[in-house]
Amino acid sequence: MDTSVSNEDFLATVAEKSNGAALRGDYAHMDAHYVVQQDWAAYTEAEHDLWRKLYQRQMALLPGRACDEFIEALAKMDISAGIPVFEKTSKELFAATGWTIVAVPGLIPELTFFDHLANRRFPVTVWLRKPEEFNYIVEPDVFHDFFGHVPLLFNPVFADYMQRYGQGGLKAMRLGGLDELARLYWYTVEFGLINTPAGIRIYGAGILSSGGEVEYCLTRGTKSRHIRLDIERCLRTLYKIDSYQETYFVIDSYQQLFDGTAPDFTPIYQKLKSMDVLPANTLLADEIELLPAL
Repeated sequence: MDTSVSNEDFLATVAEKSNGAALRGDYAHMDAHYVVQQDWAAYTEAEHDLWRKLYQRQMALLPGRACDEFIEALAKMDISAGIPVFEKTSKELFAATGWTIVAVPGLIPELTFFDHLANRRFPVTVWLRKPEEFNYIVEPDVFHDFFGHVPLLFNPVFADYMQRYGQGGLKAMRLGGLDELARLYWYTVEFGLINTPAGIRIYGAGILSSGGEVEYCLTRGTKSRHIRLDIERCLRTLYKIDSYQETYFVIDSYQQLFDGTAPDFTPIYQKLKSMDVLPANTLLADEIELLPAL
């Protein structure tokens, strides 16, 4: 499959979707698959210092909230001192699960993104946010991509799920199921929670790299829902991009994610086309809130 995408076409599509907004990042020196060189030496001391501050903030929040697999992998990666060298971690990751890291200038086309995942390559943005964006950033940066996503790729089952998701994305593009499949990525890879013997923990990168949602998503008595993951239900559910999530889907294991994406989604996409989407704060009659108020 040819996964190269015209840069002009991609940027024009982004501008159309975002009322003329342009992507951040330097797209002038990438290859046909949106891969660039990290150029680690170009990072400034101020950027390394900002990385350290972001890292320290998250490490003060994550104990007792993040899943053990994330915490353990993060400790082995040893990335507290500054922006990591992609090549070093990539070698360690390949030895563990057969994945590698590829540097990208920022957001990339869906086809290219899915192809990278399907071939066990995880795209990581090279630029870091500005100090004034410490608490919130619109477009994912290197801290979100690397700190939030890479540690769990050291887990073999989750790593296999990510590859299967990429393969499913390539298929969804042919079947018109991208909107539905994007909801699965959002509610698992980005904002997923997992049930553990010690209680509900976070595995979603969007939460793990966030300052406020780390605490909010596990706080009892909020208006947000915490329900068991059902794949079809998840594919029907809208999500929030500009606020904390109103629904968090909870899994019991990473094997559940892998097994849940094994069936052919073609009949599911066909079925959902005739059904209404569900608002982000929906709680169906047969669903149980897993984090009720005390």
